[in-house]
Amino acid sequence: MKFAKTYIGVLLLLFIFSCKENTASKNTSEDFQKPAWISKVGASEIEFNPGVYYVNDYGAINDSTTLNTEAIQKSIDACAEKGGGTVAFKPGIYVSGSIFIKEGVHFQVDKGVEIRGSQNIKDYIEIDTRIAGMEMKWPAALINVRNQKNVLIDGDGLINGDGKVFWDYYWDLRKNDYEPKGLRWIVDYDAKRPRTFLISNSQNVFLKNLHIQKAGFWTIQVLYSEYITVDGVTIRNNIGGHGPSTDGIDIDSSKWILVQNCDIDCNDDNFCLKAGRDWDGLRVNRPTEYVVIRDCVARAGSGLFTIGSETSGSIRHVYASNIQGLGTKNGLNIKSATTRGGTVEDVYMENIKMDSVRTFMEVSMNWNPSYSYSKLPEGYDENEIPIHWKKMLTHVEPVSKGIPHFKNITLNNIDVKRAKKAINLNGLENSIVENITLKNVHIEAETAGKIVYSKNWKLENVLLKIKDNSKLSIENSQGVIFPDSLYITH
Repeated sequence: MKFAKTYIGVLLLLFIFSCKENTASKNTSEDFQKPAWISKVGASEIEFNPGVYYVNDYGAINDSTTLNTEAIQKSIDACAEKGGGTVAFKPGIYVSGSIFIKEGVHFQVDKGVEIRGSQNIKDYIEIDTRIAGMEMKWPAALINVRNQKNVLIDGDGLINGDGKVFWDYYWDLRKNDYEPKGLRWIVDYDAKRPRTFLISNSQNVFLKNLHIQKAGFWTIQVLYSEYITVDGVTIRNNIGGHGPSTDGIDIDSSKWILVQNCDIDCNDDNFCLKAGRDWDGLRVNRPTEYVVIRDCVARAGSGLFTIGSETSGSIRHVYASNIQGLGTKNGLNIKSATTRGGTVEDVYMENIKMDSVRTFMEVSMNWNPSYSYSKLPEGYDENEIPIHWKKMLTHVEPVSKGIPHFKNITLNNIDVKRAKKAINLNGLENSIVENITLKNVHIEAETAGKIVYSKNWKLENVLLKIKDNSKLSIENSQGVIFPDSLYITH
């Protein structure tokens, strides 16, 4: 009996210690309790009617020359009028201007099919939309989903923006006309170029397994929409040149968005979150929130993961994981200006690998002043300038409303190799970048960089291998300490 009591006591102690060990293991820094909202993002599966509507039956000609905008639209409209179904193409190359996908339509671009964007801007009708943070008249995209729901666009074919003519037009206008006149701040809005995809004011939309190249402007913009999934999309915008502002995927004042399994090579931000700029963005005041980006590759481009520069409506509740950056300029890039306002917060990145990026973490509240701040040069009559110019020139009042705020950003399990700079973070005296957490972050870079106007950093298992043996310059930053023990000397 005594032996039995002793045996039971030993078992009880072992059970208690085992529970303690299990509890401790669950509280390691590598564990992240994903918020419940992560499982709620993205579109829900859609059942489509069985009918198939071939664009060829509506007059489309697959000869790489004929403009097929009207014929393709007729097939989409016919499908929608019957309650939906599949719009499909016989193999070949179809030139088109703006087309508009409608509710209940499965728009299928199979292998052997190429939809090629027209190089005539007149083939893209102007619509009310938002571009670079401002609402204005602008050409519709090549493929549009506006004010719709329950749409699927997929296939192994090619969506070719054929955008070089628009790249050349922009550079010529900027260098030879606008910059000499002091109009750098407005040229991006005046040089109208077509996006490849626009999803606007829509719900429950899938873009899946698409191959996209040579966007004339942004490739995919998700605007004022919710429950959208972009899955398995490959973007190649650096074919035949390097197009200006050929962003990969821009999520703009939208929520409950899922981006996964995408591979992007472009000439601006690869994956980007936006929420309006300056007076007009503050007027609209719509956040981007509840966004998941996972299992993706960012190749050439300006930002593996960019937040801003349009931050006016605020950007929050963001989770990015399992992303590779290969030659991308910046890893995490958070940018705004002192006329934008808004708050960037609750951002979590984990399991990120970066190779040959320019900067691991780039943070600026005074980004690109020549573009960010609007000033009308002498010789212009304020009463005669376009409406969108007037919007850009409208002052934010009070001035304090234009100051952005960045806080509560966590980066976990980050491996950076062959970067040029580790960190370049510049807050403001009246807007401190606060509450940055680095866990299991290993950085190999040519030089360390700087941190200015920040506070309250938490570091756990952080190592910096800096080729020139420099250390981070830390100025006006309370609670930001990178002790010598974190640096690996050569």
